[in-house]
Amino acid sequence: MQLTDKQLSSTQATAQLNKPLLVLGSTGDAVIELQKLLNHWGYCPVVDGIFAPATLEFVKAFQRRVFLTADGIVGNLTWQALYTGAPINMPVLQRGSKGQAVMTVQETLQIIGQYTGLIDGDFGPMTDSAVRSFQANAGLVADGIVGSRTWYALSKIFAPTGC
Repeated sequence: MQLTDKQLSSTQATAQLNKPLLVLGSTGDAVIELQKLLNHWGYCPVVDGIFAPATLEFVKAFQRRVFLTADGIVGNLTWQALYTGAPINMPVLQRGSKGQAVMTVQETLQIIGQYTGLIDGDFGPMTDSAVRSFQANAGLVADGIVGSRTWYALSKIFAPTGC
């Protein structure tokens, strides 16, 4: 399912729910909800209301997919991402941007063979070219700007194939 920028923003805004913090060993209805959401996105935990080691690994895999810290703790950002299926609070990047988020883009594009430069956190000409190529291949406007649509498309690279 492809979401527009407006849909992503709207969905993210409504996903700010008052959900409990879940960790390994948590039990109950919130864990069942977590497990059902993970199943919805193609991860396959047993829906039993027990946050066991297998559920922990699925949470970490989902967190990696949406570019969150893969700590297995289900807090507000993870809940939001689980409801939207998209990265949350990612910065808009373009030529001249620097930092960890740029490294994330470079690493992700390197995994699929579209970026061959250094993973240096510097959004220079090679990163710009790789982003534009990725955007064109993903059916996006190839403008070299990594906004919500491009982050969403990048996250799909790590999506599981289903249960």
